[in-house]
Amino acid sequence: MKRLLHVASFALFTGGALPAGAADADWDAVAKAIGRPGTEMPGGVYRVGIGRSDLTVTLDGVQIKPPLALGSYLAFKKSGKEAMVMGDLVLLQEEVNPVMKKLIEQGMEVTAVHNHLLRTQPAVMYMHYQGHGDAGKLAAAVRSALEESKTPLQAPAKPASAPQVDLDTATIEKTLGAKGTNNGGILAFNIPRAETIKAHGTTIPIGMGSGIVINFQPTGNGKAAITGDYVLTAKEVNPVLKALRENGIEVTALHSHMLDEQPRLFFMHFWANDDAQKLAEGLKAGLDKVSRPK
Repeated sequence: MKRLLHVASFALFTGGALPAGAADADWDAVAKAIGRPGTEMPGGVYRVGIGRSDLTVTLDGVQIKPPLALGSYLAFKKSGKEAMVMGDLVLLQEEVNPVMKKLIEQGMEVTAVHNHLLRTQPAVMYMHYQGHGDAGKLAAAVRSALEESKTPLQAPAKPASAPQVDLDTATIEKTLGAKGTNNGGILAFNIPRAETIKAHGTTIPIGMGSGIVINFQPTGNGKAAITGDYVLTAKEVNPVLKALRENGIEVTALHSHMLDEQPRLFFMHFWANDDAQKLAEGLKAGLDKVSRPK
C-alpha cells in the first residue's frame, strides 16, 4: 500500500461543494475503516476519538483520565474531490518508531513528535500527522499504524450515564468566558482564535486542532488537574507564558503541530493541580493575551 495516500497539489484544496449525501457516505467509510463511529462537528469536520484506556498514567500523584490528555484522534474534512485528515496519536516511547514507520509506508506525513506533559509515569509521547486522499483509505492507514501500538481499537461500550463533573462548572465557564462540555467526567473547552486558520488553502476549524483546548479533571475538594494547549502566534507566546507562570500554572511544552499553516502557530501545553477557580482565573489571564473573536 506504499504511497496509496498522496499529498495532493494545492490546487485541489478549493473546498468546493459536494453532492447531497456525499459526505455522509465518506464518513460511513471512515467509521467502518477505523472500527468506531465519529462525530460530525461544525465546519464540515468529522472527528473520531480513540482514548488510551489501556494505559494507567500518573502525573504528580494524579491518575490521568483518557479525556484529560490521553486521547488519540482523527479529524477529517472534505477538500475538493478529496479528504484531508489531521490529528495526533498518544504513544508510549517504544511505540513511536513502529507507528511512524507504518504511517510513512501508507503515504502519510508526520508533522510533529513530542511530549505534551512532564513527569508522566510512564512517559507518553504525541505524534501529529496529516494526509490527503480518499477518506476511507486515510482512516484505514491510520488504523494500520495504530495496530503497531497497544491502542484499543475496538469501540468501547457506551456508559449508562456520563460521569458527573464534580466542580462549579458555571463559575469556571463565567471566568473563562466560554461554554464547556462534559467529556467523560472532564470539563472540556475548545476556544477559537479570531483568525481564519488555513493549511494547503483549506480552512482548519477548531475541530481539527486549531482551537485553544482547556481541560479540568476534578481531583477532590474543589481542586482540579488542568492541561491542554494555547494556540498562539509568535508575538503572543511570551505574554501568555508569563501570565500562566505568574498564576502558578506550569508550562510543559512549546512547539508546532503543523507544518504549513497560516498564520504560523505555536502550541503551548500546561499543567497544574490546584483550586479549580484559582486555576480558571490564571487560565483567563492567559486567554486575555490571545487574539479571540470579539
